Amino acid sequence: MSPDKYVLAIDLGTGGPKTALVSMRGDVAGHELIPVETRHLPDGGVVQDPDEWWRAITSSARKLIGSGIVPAEAIAAVACTGQWASTIPVTAEGELAGDCVLWMDNRGERYSAKVVGGPIAVGGYAPLKALRWIRKSGGAPSPLGNDPTGQILHLRHDEPEVYARAAYFLEPVDYLNMRFTGRIAATPASMVVHWLTDNRDLTTARYDDELVRMSRMDPAKLPPLQAVNSVVGEVLPDVARDLGLPPGVKVVTGTPDLHSAAIGSGAIGDFEPHLAISTTSWISCHVPFKKTDAIRQIATIPSLIPGRYLLANNHETAGVCLQWLRDNLVVQDDGLIGGAAADGGYRAYDELAARVPAGSDGVVFTPWLAGERCPVDDRNVRAAFYNLSLRTTRAHMVRAVFEGVAYNARWMLDAVEKFVKRPLGAIRFIGGGAVSDVWCQIHADVLQRPVHRVAEPLLANVKGAAIFAGLVLGDVRHDEVAGLARIDATFEPRPETFAVYDELFREYPGLYHRQRKMYARLNGRKKAPARA
Repeated sequence: MSPDKYVLAIDLGTGGPKTALVSMRGDVAGHELIPVETRHLPDGGVVQDPDEWWRAITSSARKLIGSGIVPAEAIAAVACTGQWASTIPVTAEGELAGDCVLWMDNRGERYSAKVVGGPIAVGGYAPLKALRWIRKSGGAPSPLGNDPTGQILHLRHDEPEVYARAAYFLEPVDYLNMRFTGRIAATPASMVVHWLTDNRDLTTARYDDELVRMSRMDPAKLPPLQAVNSVVGEVLPDVARDLGLPPGVKVVTGTPDLHSAAIGSGAIGDFEPHLAISTTSWISCHVPFKKTDAIRQIATIPSLIPGRYLLANNHETAGVCLQWLRDNLVVQDDGLIGGAAADGGYRAYDELAARVPAGSDGVVFTPWLAGERCPVDDRNVRAAFYNLSLRTTRAHMVRAVFEGVAYNARWMLDAVEKFVKRPLGAIRFIGGGAVSDVWCQIHADVLQRPVHRVAEPLLANVKGAAIFAGLVLGDVRHDEVAGLARIDATFEPRPETFAVYDELFREYPGLYHRQRKMYARLNGRKKAPARA
């Protein structure tokens, strides 16, 4: 491995692109995040302007490269990661045919429901259709329309002029790679939630004719596929000159953020788990088999490690619960507002939560502000505080939010361990939630296992993208990856907390199951859709 090669790494989050210069060893020389606008349309659409992404990325890249923190000639690659399950229509020349339809846009629901449904349906799916999709790809289009199938069908039926202009429909990372290289290409990993590839065979990169037909997609409008671990091309000369890059910089295939996070966490061996908490959260690991649990919304998808799958699941609202608490509950002069704004949000939360004993004196928070996906898929369920009293303070509520997210992680981890048919060990922690020492310790106590916080946890995605570029170009070996993700702190579980957390967790799943029907009555589809 060369210590001197760097990567221009881009993590395209929904809030905006984070652009960084990262060595292939995972050392971050510099980074910048520029927010972008998300537009909520009168018809319920949710879109972004990909040109705004590109302006933000090129502005940050020029600044970083021009600063001289890394010699330009040391930059060997570009690697893009970020949001997935969104759709960008482009012309044959690579021009935009319309806005990016975001992963939270469900205007295609009525069309998706027809694609996956039938006279007899369970959870919106005709059983035989669902089985055919799952058997091959591991998943199926959502009947709610909030995925590429629904987005493309919406464009076909409701925006026919955009659909007609579009030669291809691209995922965000593939769009960025097209802007860098001029080539239109995708991979089974970047296209995974289109559910159009036969993922039983990880050595091939092709669409499955039956799945394309079932999805009612036009195969001519799907981007050509290539291997997951490959080079898309070189940075275009004009782009290289504009950014200050040397000639010949390689652009590697784009990756969803789940995949780059797994690499950035260093948990790349079979059954080595990592936990990520940002707006949402997940628990993932690499496995040597393809499998789907449709009830608990857990599936395996093609990973970046040859011959291995990556476990996928999602808790809809995790870190965002703290923002909701800060912005919507009664404000005291306790430092939360100013402290949260001043330091990224965790020091003030930690100070409040540390005032309260483990278990929050019996206060329990269920972190389902936007419905839930795993381990229960229910768009109607909502969040709540339980067991409040006149003695309850805002410090209790802050700690209860920390603990509620951890209870949900334990509930999800139980489902994951049943899925992989084995107990998992110590867990690596990344994402914004890992910045909080108190939250790390709470997870160690609730999950009853060591929690290893990866250094610079907010930068795990750009680090993972850079290390992935090193793997693709042959500058990094697979057996080196785990050692590149440095652990900056280990939080050991404290046995003295086990009794109180076990008692409270025994109640936690029942808070959902006993009130599920009530949530359905209160928040039925026509009244209050859970997901924006």
